[in-house]
Amino acid sequence: MLKSCGRKLLLSLVGSMFTCLLVLMVEPPGRPGLARGEAGGAQRALQSLGAAAAAPPAAQGPPGLRSFADYFGRLSRARRELPAAPPSPPRPPAEDISPRDVFIAVKTTKKFHKARLELLLDTWISRNRDMTFIFTDGEDEELKKQARNVINTNCSAAHSRQALSCKMAVEYDKFIESGRKWFCHVDDDNYVNVRTLVKLLSSYPHTQDIYIGKPSLDRPIQATERISENKMHPVHFWFATGGAGFCISRGLALKMNPVGWPRSPWAFGGHFMSTAEKIRLPDDCTIGYIIESVLGVKLIRSNLFHSHLENLHQVPKTEIHKQVSLNSCGMGNQHGRRVLRDLNPIAATGSPWEPSPIKQLFC
Repeated sequence: MLKSCGRKLLLSLVGSMFTCLLVLMVEPPGRPGLARGEAGGAQRALQSLGAAAAAPPAAQGPPGLRSFADYFGRLSRARRELPAAPPSPPRPPAEDISPRDVFIAVKTTKKFHKARLELLLDTWISRNRDMTFIFTDGEDEELKKQARNVINTNCSAAHSRQALSCKMAVEYDKFIESGRKWFCHVDDDNYVNVRTLVKLLSSYPHTQDIYIGKPSLDRPIQATERISENKMHPVHFWFATGGAGFCISRGLALKMNPVGWPRSPWAFGGHFMSTAEKIRLPDDCTIGYIIESVLGVKLIRSNLFHSHLENLHQVPKTEIHKQVSLNSCGMGNQHGRRVLRDLNPIAATGSPWEPSPIKQLFC
């Protein structure tokens, strides 16, 4: 009896092992645990998923897709194999302007007519007399012989915010009367590359709101706006420093002089000085206040303008001829002397900078 049971058990085990061996031989390798129908259904589902993500509805998924990792790997390879986008073309000029479309106001004082203006008259102003207007505070017959446009503002010769705002008010009024497209302000220690300036301005329509220059602060200036005798209002805004120079389009300049009640002009006809008194800040700050805080137009920053607060040696020698303005009193007089002396050999090789030699530096 026991022998018969043992014999049957042994035969059962041998039969089971033989059946398992047959199953392993028939089942495709690498897919244990899945019946053939289940494997085919799973593969078809995965292929459908890949096709839905990578192809139109009528298209079929890629053959041989085995996993999500395989699908995303192929998708990444396809993206890498796409041809690179061509570089965007340079921005075309917005309009064709000439130097006669630009009004360059040079602010000075009588005591600097020789010490500073002589250098400018011997260099960049000498070839741009028609577009350059010198605003000073005293009569000088000798200066009138050298420069074509000299305006005595009759403002104080002091370096106070009231005197500076007085001259800026006259500059603005003369620009509006001129009918020109662009107003640019510089100081009497700025060396201006007129060709690069005109090229920069031609990138913007003069009828739009354009205020371009370089701030001297790394944050908006904080000020207090006087609303009435007993009411004050805090304001903050960016402004382009007059020491580096800045430009304003005619379209924007006209908005600084609104016409009709209840608005009153902020700049024209002497109103600029009244506006400056509201915030008790100098002329270039008042320009920024009107444009940014009152009109809501943002300053366009340009690193092509340079003031006396900058170290001119930070401008590579190969890039000097591409700048709009350089200040002859760059931080540290020796730095300014070396950089501006380098302009002469560069100009001699056909640079757009005025080829007249830089005689000396007056700060």
